[in-house]
Amino acid sequence: MAHSELPIPSHFEPEKVDQVWKVDYQNRAEDARDWANQHNIEPASADAVKIFLLLVDVQNTFCIPGFELYVGGRSGTGAVDDNRRLCAFIYRNLNAITRIGATMDTHLAMQIFHSIFLVNEKGEHPAPYTLITAEDVAQGIWKVNPEVSHNLGIETLYSQEFLRHYTEQLDRESKYDLTIWPYHAMLGGIGHALVSAVEEAIFYHSMARYSSPDFQVKGDNPLTENYSVIKPEVMEDAGGRKIAQINSVFMERLLSYDAIFIAGQAKSHCLAWTIEDLLHEITATDRCLTEKIYLLQDCTSPVVIPDVIDYSDQADEAFRRFADAGMHIVCSTDRLKGMPGISF
Repeated sequence: MAHSELPIPSHFEPEKVDQVWKVDYQNRAEDARDWANQHNIEPASADAVKIFLLLVDVQNTFCIPGFELYVGGRSGTGAVDDNRRLCAFIYRNLNAITRIGATMDTHLAMQIFHSIFLVNEKGEHPAPYTLITAEDVAQGIWKVNPEVSHNLGIETLYSQEFLRHYTEQLDRESKYDLTIWPYHAMLGGIGHALVSAVEEAIFYHSMARYSSPDFQVKGDNPLTENYSVIKPEVMEDAGGRKIAQINSVFMERLLSYDAIFIAGQAKSHCLAWTIEDLLHEITATDRCLTEKIYLLQDCTSPVVIPDVIDYSDQADEAFRRFADAGMHIVCSTDRLKGMPGISF
């Protein structure tokens, strides 16, 4: 069936995207099946062109004003505006999107990027947004909290050597310095959940198209940051022993689709590093695969903490690099039909 854009269902309320609320699953399920019948929407299994929509960390902790790591961008309304556009994109292209995947940043209190993990000689913890450099660790400014080492069952000497190795590894690979983030995306907490409006759109899609969403949990390893869904920032300890591995099963599944659209938060961190790692793995096999990837530039924003940190320039530079590698930079309002590489 030829693809044409759909109207947006009446249940979608753009003004509620910045709020947390309970999705009415039963009614949405019934609505979705009625909508599919009304608009002759076929099951995803019938798609001749298989399209995967990957949503990176579209969670309350990053997307709702007042939550721990709200991504406001320079405008201050970044993630909220992004998600209004994202939901509309899903509904308009419900009959073309084969499957939706969502990464879930998932944290516990005692992790290397949280304040409690480190102490100085006075026993004080670093404040949120402190950057921990390899030089800081070498000089003994910051050490692993021995109580955390004990709780995690790790020897204190090993944990301190690991911290040195970890910060040096980030520096060698030109990655961001170890950042102490506010406690966020805490497993079991409301910040961990998907944005309600986006969750509703994903559920509606799954009901209308008989397509289960593909949820990917990341970030719960206490010894490494994990911005990317493909792999964590550091994968080995100082002795070369594995502490984590590449999410190769998901990457292979992702690349089996004809087109991959990517959106989410934050443009400068989890989204950028997911794309970066995807590009690295693709380059090692078949660089032409980059042409499968479409970046929804109006559905993502960079981390900006006024008067503290602004990663806008780094995010824009990353997107220029991705475009130079062959990926497509598109907008949520662009029509899928006629995009390079997509032929319905």
